[in-house]
Amino acid sequence: MEQQTTIRRAHILWGVLVLCGFLFGARLFYLQVVRHDYYEAQAVIEHQKKFVLHAKRGLIYASSRNGVVPLVMNEPVWLLYADPRYVRDPQHTAEEVAKAIGGNIQEYKSQLSQAKKSYVVLAKKLTKAQADSIKKAELYGIGLTPSERRVYPEGQLGAQIVGFVNDEGIGQYGLEGKLDNRLNGTDGLLHAVTDVRGIPLSISNQNVMKPARDGENLVLTIDRNVQSYAEEALKVGLDKVKATRGSAVVMDPSTGEVVAMANYPTYDPAKYTDVKDYNAFQNSVISLPYEAGSVIKVLTMATGINEKVITKDSTFDNRDQVQVDDATIKNVVKHPGKTSMTDVLQNSLNTGVVHVLSQLGGGKINYQARQKLYQYFTDRFGFGATTGIELAGEAPGYLFSPDEEQGNTVRYANMSFGQGMTVTMLQDAAAFSSAINGGVYYKPHVLKGTYDSETGKVTSTEKITKKIVLNSDTSNQVREMIMTALRNTPALDGADRAGYNIGGKSGTSQIIDKKTGKYIDENAIGTYIGFGGNETPKYVIMVRVEDSKIGAAAYAGSAAAAPIFADISNWLLDYYKIPPLTH
Repeated sequence: MEQQTTIRRAHILWGVLVLCGFLFGARLFYLQVVRHDYYEAQAVIEHQKKFVLHAKRGLIYASSRNGVVPLVMNEPVWLLYADPRYVRDPQHTAEEVAKAIGGNIQEYKSQLSQAKKSYVVLAKKLTKAQADSIKKAELYGIGLTPSERRVYPEGQLGAQIVGFVNDEGIGQYGLEGKLDNRLNGTDGLLHAVTDVRGIPLSISNQNVMKPARDGENLVLTIDRNVQSYAEEALKVGLDKVKATRGSAVVMDPSTGEVVAMANYPTYDPAKYTDVKDYNAFQNSVISLPYEAGSVIKVLTMATGINEKVITKDSTFDNRDQVQVDDATIKNVVKHPGKTSMTDVLQNSLNTGVVHVLSQLGGGKINYQARQKLYQYFTDRFGFGATTGIELAGEAPGYLFSPDEEQGNTVRYANMSFGQGMTVTMLQDAAAFSSAINGGVYYKPHVLKGTYDSETGKVTSTEKITKKIVLNSDTSNQVREMIMTALRNTPALDGADRAGYNIGGKSGTSQIIDKKTGKYIDENAIGTYIGFGGNETPKYVIMVRVEDSKIGAAAYAGSAAAAPIFADISNWLLDYYKIPPLTH
């Protein structure tokens, strides 16, 4: 009986063992065969991370007579990150990181102790030496991502043109801000299987990659040498008249290419965080609309000639003042009597361009006259709207239409000589170019095309946009009037190189007193715009001096801005090797 019981128990135990073995075997079969793909995927997920493949930001080049010159380049830097889940000893790791790159140990430890996070950034913009030190430490859960930062081989040159890239990799101001998408490219993505330290394995069939698309390398119309000289001449000229702010722009009137665009004060894009006055970031040539003053008289005169209500030889009886409704408009220079339109530009007579405006209305400054001037200023010369240049921060300026209450007779009388409306230097330079180049308005642009660093080839991507705004006879008359006016102005004649066709117009803008709301003469804005060349104009230069201390604010344009124009103009004649006239 006892023996049977023992045998029964042995059978039961054997059955249990067999059953257990079967269950274990079935379970193993289920896990290893039936659920093999699932658990393999889970293992991959456990050791797989996503890594961003950063696109290389496009470079920026200036033009030169010998090819292209780099204005903005990249240098390699590294981002240091951690996956706290893999960090074995936060204290030790923090100490090693601080030893390699510097920084606060406790801050690193705090970041490395966030066990629920899978990604924290410890440091940005590490140098190669710092990155190598991190690699040698072989720290678990620590990784490096290569990236780039901007460097500027030419220092401050063209700072407001190129702009800068902030710590988030976003372009700010200038070309960097306007064309950020083209320069930035598109990042790629790498799903990489990692080892226990969180470092990607170099060989794995589990990697899935989306290639990065690098940004475009852009070439500017800016001539490196012209830009450099314009900046130097501007600074020297401002110092002579004890001014603290000013700008200059040089254009090719036959294409709309901006060859130079200088501003002072300026800054170093590599040290943009050190800038205290953010106005230094602004490109005043495009972002600071102002009442340009008498330089606008050239365009009013062009309008009158093109509408055939005057010619360059037309005359009027100048009494040095004219009553327009309740306003008395006077001339600074007294020139009473029978006066030609060329004399009007030479002596910058306000009464003369008011006369031109009245002729657009059949002898009165009526709605017809105001509408005609408004149409020329807006539809033909581009005032009141941005030009579309490839730089961030362009302002449109403003002028009142004759259909607005503010677009009254007095307003338009003032607009005829550049007050009561605002324009940017770029707008005015482009409009002036059309008045002296044969009557064609070219859209101003600063982008020439793209550059292939491997082949050294520049591919033009920009289409020149143009439209006829004046007939050629009008342009010829205006050009002759400007040259004659310059030659017959003793204060200006002689500064420019003899043997060439040089013409220009000064302008002085009174500043409105914020307390009284009236114009004052102190610290007036001086402007000078002109062209140079031989048979045809080869360049247009516009200079603006904001706060000269010359003692005669009413002549700020001719006394403060004109000498800077002459300096740049004379240099350009040599630089472009323009031959003098043969007759």
